[in-house]
Amino acid sequence: MSFSHHPQTPNDYGRTSPDTGVKRSNGPAIAALVLGIVAILLFWTVFGGIVLGLPAVIFGIIGARKARGSRAPHGKMAIIGAVLGALGLIASVVIIAIGASVLDSEEFKNFDDCVQQAGTQSEREACERDFNKNIND
Repeated sequence: MSFSHHPQTPNDYGRTSPDTGVKRSNGPAIAALVLGIVAILLFWTVFGGIVLGLPAVIFGIIGARKARGSRAPHGKMAIIGAVLGALGLIASVVIIAIGASVLDSEEFKNFDDCVQQAGTQSEREACERDFNKNIND
């Protein structure tokens, strides 16, 4: 029984360099995709949308530049990661802006004053009903 040696071939995780035989990868592209997916799933949190979205965009740009000219694989993955990260980032900024405008509104100030002066749970619930009524009108 004889075993033959087969040369290493490229796979989905990297390309084999023709001159050195060393496998190249594109870590920034993979990081961008992972961070972009998590950012889009958690865009409603400051952590998910901003803290993960911004690095996804940065790693996506780095990964796409590295992949340009076939110097590294996963160029499309880098772009998708950057786009998902940007979408998560934008959605988080919009949600924060909406939240800030609600917290700065006259209705919220009235609600806050009402809750501060409420002595019982039923009075706090009445404040909440009034606030919801004012917001929906």
